[in-house]
Amino acid sequence: MAVAALAALGLFLTACATGGTGARDEGPAGSDAVAGKVQTSAASAAASATKAPQRVDAVKLVQDDPEVSPAVKSALKPCVADEYPVDVSYGNLTGGSANDVVVNVMTCADAVGVGSYVYREKDGRFENVFRAEEPPVYAEIDRGDLVVTQQLYAKGDPVSYPSSEEVITYAWSATHFTEESRTHNDYSKAVGGADVPTPAQS
Repeated sequence: MAVAALAALGLFLTACATGGTGARDEGPAGSDAVAGKVQTSAASAAASATKAPQRVDAVKLVQDDPEVSPAVKSALKPCVADEYPVDVSYGNLTGGSANDVVVNVMTCADAVGVGSYVYREKDGRFENVFRAEEPPVYAEIDRGDLVVTQQLYAKGDPVSYPSSEEVITYAWSATHFTEESRTHNDYSKAVGGADVPTPAQS
């Protein structure tokens, strides 16, 4: 009887151990499979979000654009070798399927912005949908809006130290940009290139 009882107890323990291990093995395997799918989906989304925008020849874009003034075109020359004074930004400003292109044309000597433009892709070509050609001017993309900074000079201001600036925010409205807000900033006369009175010495 004792031998039979021990044999039965041994079979019971073996069955429990096998069942327990099986349950533990199957649990994590299912979790790993789900985690793997989530990680794969996240990686695919990240790769899609960080897809590099199509690069354009900004210099050619400006030179071939009939909307750009002759003055800006004539100023658009290489500063050193084949390096042109242009800044280019890519981003979604107009809600299209492709990135819009913001081009700032500057002077070589002091990097003063002489023209800012936005190009929107349509039917495989880029069309000019915004321009500002009152220097100094500079356009940027800020959280889906177009932000244009226009520096203002008072009489006697040196080129490097304007008196104030206007910061204008534009939003796309169906076929064109409309002004959303405008901020005016006055610069301090006590710093930079302004003349500061020298304290009298005793």
